[in-house]
Amino acid sequence: MATPPATTATAAKRKPVFIKVEQLKPETNGHTLTVKVVSSEPVKSIPNRASRSSSLLARPSRPSRIAECLIGDETGTILFTARNEQVDLMTPGSTLILRNAKIDMFKGSMRLAVDKWGRIEVTEPASFVVKEDNNLSSVEYELVNVVEE
Repeated sequence: MATPPATTATAAKRKPVFIKVEQLKPETNGHTLTVKVVSSEPVKSIPNRASRSSSLLARPSRPSRIAECLIGDETGTILFTARNEQVDLMTPGSTLILRNAKIDMFKGSMRLAVDKWGRIEVTEPASFVVKEDNNLSSVEYELVNVVEE
């Protein structure tokens, strides 16, 4: 039985659709953005559970590092939760491309994050000036259940 020939349509990668910070909405994912880091504040390190284990099989691991970073573009800013190696990329003034970013909700406000399915790339400095007076993380959302009758 012969296998069908591979088509170029399935092998071709889709072009990423870049969006602006002001277009982000709660509980969404798959975002690609170009942003500048405004500030980066480390949050205390959290020890990994495996390191507290007395098991001989558990290999020693470094504690999790978390930083809360204000990032943005010419349309607004949002808080980004950087974890472990991501913390090192979040230097104020640097320009980054976030791929497959998602919106997490924390205490009713939006936080941007990149998990294991996404990527953070340092890129050429962007020419835009960050609009710091439109912080999407300062907007508080309330979960409302809509009952359809």
